[in-house]
Amino acid sequence: MILTVEERTVAFRSPLRTSYAVLLERTLFDVRLQGDDDVIGRGEAAPLEPYDGVSDAEVRAALAAYATAVAALGPEAEGVTVLDACRATADLPQALAAIDLALWDRAGKHSGRPVAELLTNDPLAAVPVNATVDATDRATAAAACAEAAQAGFTCVKLKVGVGDDAGRVAAARAAGGPQLELRLDANGAWEVEEAVRTIEALAPAGLELVEEPVHGIRALREVRDRVPVRIAMDETGDEPGAVASGAADAVCLKVSRRGGISGLLATAALAQATGAEVYLASTFDGPLGIAAAVHCAAALRVQAPCGLATLSLLDLPVPGALQVRDGAIPVPAGPGLF
Repeated sequence: MILTVEERTVAFRSPLRTSYAVLLERTLFDVRLQGDDDVIGRGEAAPLEPYDGVSDAEVRAALAAYATAVAALGPEAEGVTVLDACRATADLPQALAAIDLALWDRAGKHSGRPVAELLTNDPLAAVPVNATVDATDRATAAAACAEAAQAGFTCVKLKVGVGDDAGRVAAARAAGGPQLELRLDANGAWEVEEAVRTIEALAPAGLELVEEPVHGIRALREVRDRVPVRIAMDETGDEPGAVASGAADAVCLKVSRRGGISGLLATAALAQATGAEVYLASTFDGPLGIAAAVHCAAALRVQAPCGLATLSLLDLPVPGALQVRDGAIPVPAGPGLF
């Protein structure tokens, strides 16, 4: 088995403002995995240090170590053998995700089927997605929400914990109309009391949910128990026992942070066992990461809009197979990821 890696830096089309950083660019590691045949499996590592604390240097080193470990296995090694050898070398989810995706891509190409059809017999044909609005002023937020509604999106996610939250939420509701679902994402910007006050003040606008208003299992549970809006867990999901804690009404899962498709599906089953709703989002992944997440969401038959319509935020072409159509991304029909 031969593993090769190509690293590239991709700029955001405009600065993306979140409560944890202003993002100007990100690094993607495109991986190719080839065995004793001509089939190449493609994967992607997409660390985002301001968000997940994992540096490009850590992923670069892990992938280099994986290349050595994979080469030592011989050309016939596949599947779990390859993944276990990499994990034994460096147990880094963001890097392991690239290997896992490449293995699923190879499996799909070998069978001539899309990955979603390898995961389940009855995947969704298309995955509903939300539009992401990071504007910090009312006018821009309103314009973006109106545009999203006209494009067929049924849900818009507003980044909060930055700027005039109340004004932007009111403007978004007025521009998007009563039928548009408003989802807020604070990325843990608040402490408990501030979160409760803010959510209570914003709730009359009609909120679908608030994602990661605070960090930590106990804090999330307390906020959830005190506000009239559904609470979703994102970053807190990395804490030991968090996903199974029942501290949130919904759990947002990301392919990169879960070590790939295999890890995400296992975590989703754990979250659903607690009664929590599951939906997926990206860490501003490239096309391969988005494709993998779409296949996962289709296999899980996720009904809540997923945060996967993010490729347009990056300065790169959006593959036709991953274009958003009427508020959804059709599941790529080609063999493998897309």
